[in-house]
Amino acid sequence: MPSTQKDQSSRRLGRRAVVIGASMAGLLAARVLSNHFDQVFLLERDKVHDHPETRKGQPHTRHVHGLLARGFEIMTHYFPGLPEDLVQGGALIGDMGADLRWFVAGGYRLQTHVGMNGVLSSRPFLEWRIRRMLLTRPNITLLDECEVKEPATDSAKQRITGVHVVHRGDGHRAELLETDLVIDASGRGSAAAKWLAALGYAQPEEEAVQVNIGYASRIYRRKPGDLVGANLIMITPTPPQSIRGGFAFPMEDDRWIVGLGGRGGDYPPTDEAGFLEFARSLAAPDIYNLLLQVEPLSEIVPYRFPANLRRRYEKLARFPEGFLVLGDAVCSFNPVYGQGMTSAALQAVELDRLLADRGVKGLASAYFKQIVKIIDIPWQIAVGEDFRFPTTQGKKAPETDLINAYVTQVNRASHHDPVALKAFLEVMNLIKPPSSLMRPRILWRVLRRSRKTLPAPQPQPAAAAS
Repeated sequence: MPSTQKDQSSRRLGRRAVVIGASMAGLLAARVLSNHFDQVFLLERDKVHDHPETRKGQPHTRHVHGLLARGFEIMTHYFPGLPEDLVQGGALIGDMGADLRWFVAGGYRLQTHVGMNGVLSSRPFLEWRIRRMLLTRPNITLLDECEVKEPATDSAKQRITGVHVVHRGDGHRAELLETDLVIDASGRGSAAAKWLAALGYAQPEEEAVQVNIGYASRIYRRKPGDLVGANLIMITPTPPQSIRGGFAFPMEDDRWIVGLGGRGGDYPPTDEAGFLEFARSLAAPDIYNLLLQVEPLSEIVPYRFPANLRRRYEKLARFPEGFLVLGDAVCSFNPVYGQGMTSAALQAVELDRLLADRGVKGLASAYFKQIVKIIDIPWQIAVGEDFRFPTTQGKKAPETDLINAYVTQVNRASHHDPVALKAFLEVMNLIKPPSSLMRPRILWRVLRRSRKTLPAPQPQPAAAAS
């Protein structure tokens, strides 16, 4: 893990850096840049308040978000005391094995301690707590209601020297912010490719895998005893028998967030009866039984996600100095796998390392070549899983079906084998690469045990509706 600001303070690389976008990728990028630059400006187009909120540019934050164990570990490194701060604010820290009731491949995974912790909270709450900790750093300034119009360059258009912005909360005042480095962390809607084209550079190739997933979420009051023997529920569909799935996660302020989803137009209704009936149709009854006994606190909110999208910046022959792209602006994954925040965190770690090792000169080429190695793993996991479903469209690697068949056996082995369970969760949490599932010890256990059929744990009995 890269060193902290205290270790780096004697070697500053420039006077000012700018980060576009104050969502999670932008917060992590700003934290890394604060190690290397005198001043960091974090620019956000929307108004930002000092409380958990879903901003206009973040519609997906109203839905279930998972922070994988590797991402949580990185965030804790950069923000010491984060776990205690989250728990103090009402979030839960849960073991990915012991606290999760997960129905997959026809049965429930074994529930046992695996030593991998994730955060159980709403995304707005997690982002708010991290933003508060970030803004205590004296060299970071958040400029909200600040819209970036275009980058500024040197006369040869070979280096980004700043960004032209409009302060929407200050009478639409225009300003040029001069900078030594600009990080675009503005998300899937990034204008970076358009800016490159305007400056005479090639645009990156785009690779899309269409998934056409739709889901709906609702918040409920959480009481002790709602869920016995676990803190959260996941029900994963097993195509072609089922294409519907669901999540029930605890959040701060004694609340549940329940998300139900389907593919190819089979989306959950947003009326109460239809939402409950969709939950009843899932492959396991746990979420349905939970909904029968909890009090709704919000409306049912729909969301559609069309495609995994990857922009291949690493293939460009030319790229301007002083400019990088990070997070969903490079690659956005199907959100049901919870990889986005952790992928962004891993990219931020690599940025920190490269800045410490080589500075800003020639940074783009090295950076994009390194983060492609980071992105390859969650991309392989996400699109590989998506290709289990016949409605998925896109470029499919030749070995995908064979890998998926083996992963199915790993899933079945995880119903009763703690070693197989831990090996799978290490891959899912981006701690180890997918190839680790092929280690002889794991391969032997999977092939020996995967065909055993053991009784699944009994789900909770349905309660009478209140």
